[in-house]
Amino acid sequence: MTDATMTAVTQPDAVAKTFTLALRDDGVGVITMDVAGESMNVLKAAFADEIKALLDEIRSNKSIKGLVIISGKADSFIAGADISMLDSCKSAAEATAIAAMGQTMFGQLEALSMPLIAAIHGPCLGGGLELAMACHGRVATDDGKTVLGLPEVQLGLLPGSGGTQRLPHLVGLQKALDMMLTGKQLRAVQAKKAGLVDVVVPKSILLEAAVKMALAGKPQRKTVKLPLVGQLLEFTSIGRGILFSQAQKQTFSKTGGHYPAPLKIIEAIRAGVDSGMARGLQVEATAFGELCMTSVSKSLRGLFFATTQMKKESGAGDVKANKVKKAAVLGGGLMGGGIANVTVGKAGIPVRIKDINQQGIGNALKYSYSLLQKKFKRRYITRTEMQKQMALLTGTTDYSGFHDVDIVVEAVFEDLALKQQMVRDIEANGHEGTIFASNTSSLPIAQIAAQAARPENVIGLHYFSPVDKMPLVEVIAHAKTSPQTIATTVAFARKQGKTPIVVKDGAGFYVNRILALYMNEAANLLLECEPVEKLDKALTKFGLPVGPITLLDEVGIDVGAKISPILERELGDRFKAPAAFDKLIADGRKGKKVEKGFYLYGANAKKGKKEVDSTVYSLLGVQPAGRLSLEQISNRCLVQMLNEAVRCLEEGIIASARDGDIGAIFGIGFPPFIGGPFRYIDAMGASSLVADLRRYEAQHGSRFAPSALLLQMAEAGNSFY
Repeated sequence: MTDATMTAVTQPDAVAKTFTLALRDDGVGVITMDVAGESMNVLKAAFADEIKALLDEIRSNKSIKGLVIISGKADSFIAGADISMLDSCKSAAEATAIAAMGQTMFGQLEALSMPLIAAIHGPCLGGGLELAMACHGRVATDDGKTVLGLPEVQLGLLPGSGGTQRLPHLVGLQKALDMMLTGKQLRAVQAKKAGLVDVVVPKSILLEAAVKMALAGKPQRKTVKLPLVGQLLEFTSIGRGILFSQAQKQTFSKTGGHYPAPLKIIEAIRAGVDSGMARGLQVEATAFGELCMTSVSKSLRGLFFATTQMKKESGAGDVKANKVKKAAVLGGGLMGGGIANVTVGKAGIPVRIKDINQQGIGNALKYSYSLLQKKFKRRYITRTEMQKQMALLTGTTDYSGFHDVDIVVEAVFEDLALKQQMVRDIEANGHEGTIFASNTSSLPIAQIAAQAARPENVIGLHYFSPVDKMPLVEVIAHAKTSPQTIATTVAFARKQGKTPIVVKDGAGFYVNRILALYMNEAANLLLECEPVEKLDKALTKFGLPVGPITLLDEVGIDVGAKISPILERELGDRFKAPAAFDKLIADGRKGKKVEKGFYLYGANAKKGKKEVDSTVYSLLGVQPAGRLSLEQISNRCLVQMLNEAVRCLEEGIIASARDGDIGAIFGIGFPPFIGGPFRYIDAMGASSLVADLRRYEAQHGSRFAPSALLLQMAEAGNSFY
């Protein structure tokens, strides 16, 4: 920090100001943004008058040689715009006006005669990055908390305050399209390489570096360096035509046409490139308004608000979580290795891995090493950080080093007696407060805790595979689990980067329970001669990431075979899996892991093409005919999932429709653009779902009987939201 003194120019009044201007002795004005009462800075339409007054003040002060805008928050530049203001918009025109106001504001910043430099530390996202791009230069810290991106597409929107126009000028068309179409965030070093940031410095000298840049005058913009092919694509009209055409094709291929925002982003960028920035801004603002009113954006914004709200909840009322200083994992398989990896990588908590042999420990360590190696190669982490994380992992074949473990996550196969023995082992080798968290996918937690001396410490913590990618965990409390154990486990899961939902104990919990009936129905349709690839196509067309038969191959046909009898025993006949599937197990068809399932793998598969193993039909005794439409297939599978989701709410397995929607979206990939099973039922109407179920019940039997709560909802004409 330089020793130049600062003089406050903007005097505080009765209302707390968000932007304050302090003039240094060297002539640089430092604008500090600090939104009162918020942990992170967000941009609001209400700030317009304050910014206008600030700009008037700056223009009238001839002694200002340059400006720096910096955050008053410890670890946040500007996290984006306040999304809640969009919910008050009653029309596309109102939302367009908000975008146009932002464009005008940032245009005025860009038009300032003196250099304006953004000093960035922490998240610089959405409207925050749009503001930074309107500045004449950008300095960012090398801190891991500093990320830059335009994630509006994840809310069904596009960057509405000039982002679609300024980003391509800074990083080139291809990089800009990639960033905006995916919502990808860049670390500071990556942003500098791309041309988005001018200088990367340690946090301790951020202001000093920004002041130095401001005093040096407006930075000269460098042309983005591209290979010859890149130059032909970006700097010729024919090349740009190819680029935009390919972007549209790839976007449609990935989204299936379910998400309108990506195509609008391409349209706005193209308008600016072809017809100039003024036209591009006009197209951008209009598209922003239109997208704001779509059901897709409303669903995605609802999901954003729901997950934000959940982050403030402990899962156990006002109870505060205990700090987890050390964790352990039982089992060195894929699941155990994945749990250990997110615990050291995201939470920064040391993990003791126990397995019955050294090979299992080695596998778990190798799993983490390979994931970290990928991150290192992509420059997400440094070699030092990689070594630091690996140093947090230790292994043992006994319970040495378990005396000070605060939470143990069990990740072994589904065997009740084995899990009960592990509870006893942890009670003998841990401390009085050590939490035993079971990653069981189907066994009731009360049964696992049945012989425990301290049942209040036993809880379920159900992860989804692969652990490093799947965002959801189910936290399952049985009747005797203490609120302290719940709160500590929820906080632990959040530190691992997960979205936890607290569910009541019961076979299959929530996610696997609604998934099981859906999968069973797909299996029934297969036995009614619907082709494998058609079943998968029907559900991916609906919006699910993979079809049910592909999912069965991925998860393991043998895993499904183990879970089904447990669900049937605990929950009734509707969970009975088709008997013909026993033939698959007898034939050694366990799915992708053994390269033998419904699809061809390994040497039998054609490169780049997914093909059905046709011998599966003769094994099951069916001839694929395909009598039903894709919509009929998807509807029959989905009504089972929807009905069971309502039954889970009725039984208190989930606490709310909100939790049910988040569980389905993050746990099984239920289409986010629909908003989850409960929002989908609201959209179709409970009476419409009941009518479908009654029709299927008449045709196929009692497994389609509507739940009592659904019947009540239909009769009363009520909705879940």
